[in-house]
Amino acid sequence: MMRHRPALPGRIGHPAVVIAAGFGAAVIIGALLLSTPLATTDGYTTHWLTAVFTAVSAVCVTGLTLVDTETHWSMFGEVVIAFLMQAGGLGIMTLATLATVLISGRLGLRARMSVQLETKSVVASDLGQVLRRVVLFSLVCEAAVAAVLTGRFVIGYGEPFGRALYLGGFHAVSAFNNAGFALWPDNLMRFVSDPWICLTIALAVIVGGLGFPVVFELLRTWRRPRSWSLLTRITLGLTAVLLGGGTLSFLTTEWTNPATMGPLDDSGKLLAAFFAAVMPRSGGFNTLDISHMMPSSWLVTDVLMFIGGGSAGTAGGIKITTFGFLLFIVWSEVRGENQVNIGHRRLPSSTQRQALSISLLGILLVAFSTWILLIITPHSLDRVMFEVISAFATNGLSTGITPDITVAGHVLLSLLMFIGRIGPLTLGSALALKQRTRRYELPEERVIVG
Repeated sequence: MMRHRPALPGRIGHPAVVIAAGFGAAVIIGALLLSTPLATTDGYTTHWLTAVFTAVSAVCVTGLTLVDTETHWSMFGEVVIAFLMQAGGLGIMTLATLATVLISGRLGLRARMSVQLETKSVVASDLGQVLRRVVLFSLVCEAAVAAVLTGRFVIGYGEPFGRALYLGGFHAVSAFNNAGFALWPDNLMRFVSDPWICLTIALAVIVGGLGFPVVFELLRTWRRPRSWSLLTRITLGLTAVLLGGGTLSFLTTEWTNPATMGPLDDSGKLLAAFFAAVMPRSGGFNTLDISHMMPSSWLVTDVLMFIGGGSAGTAGGIKITTFGFLLFIVWSEVRGENQVNIGHRRLPSSTQRQALSISLLGILLVAFSTWILLIITPHSLDRVMFEVISAFATNGLSTGITPDITVAGHVLLSLLMFIGRIGPLTLGSALALKQRTRRYELPEERVIVG
């Protein structure tokens, strides 16, 4: 007699359908609102592709733009963009929670208990509580960032309180959700030496990009680092390494560049380098002119953007945990070990395959998209690849060529942003849910590799 699998908790559909449908609906609504005359300033009209591209960029918390946000969009349009950023940031975290429940619902009791103990994940019974905590934590962080920015705009720049509050609130939402939208034509370049602005926004990007499982575990056990899960240890450890390495790299390559760090004093250079290292996590803001950076800095930024931030957070990329797993897989293979061990835990073979699949598919997608754009645009390889990785990693940093590429290129970048936002989570959930046990094994054959 054939035994049927148990239904998913709450009869929720497959994560791929839920995530794609949710983000698609938000993009459509946002594009329709941004297409209205109310969303633009006097004298401007919005092409349908501009509205769609901006909506995709906001919902997917990317930050790439075809028009100047401050001059093209009215206050209504900017508020729409802010709501789309908020929906995109909260959406990916809550959908990640739902995916966790779906995955845990397909595991056996013993495996489910092990997974929940290791990852501090949730089950259907406390789903509502966790979702409320995610929303509350996000709003509290944004309110704190908005308060600091508002005070700085009033005290340091003489902005009227109402305008300062508006600027603080918009950029708090943009920063925590790793969106990268700014209300100045030069993004944040005018604040390159202001630690109050730069460090506040950088901290918001880091916290938003860690992922809610890591943040909540830190809030519970910050005094007991030995009790941290594997997810938290890898996320924090690699975040520190990437931030430190990125800062050192930018200091090395841009220290004497007259178009970027050259005119700054030593403390200003350190602040600018740290900010530049934080933003590729998926932040998308810039205080240095990206278009005038050294090609070596572009390459470092490409790598950092592709890796991205933490799982189940607002950051993009293949995720730090995926990159960390790949490092440990390679290290175990070099040492000739049969199992991949991290600390006192063994990494399941299914997780290893998921990390390899997500990384390889990401590389193939970036390579194919870069090839397409090189055919249809006149720009150089380094600039095109930068834009492609920025779109796929939902980052938003740009060398300045995005508005100048063809309509087909804009459509391709829009698809990359959408795929990059929902792709890793969708693919990871799909692979985790699609576990089949083969009741036989084929003969093994050794094949030369390399």
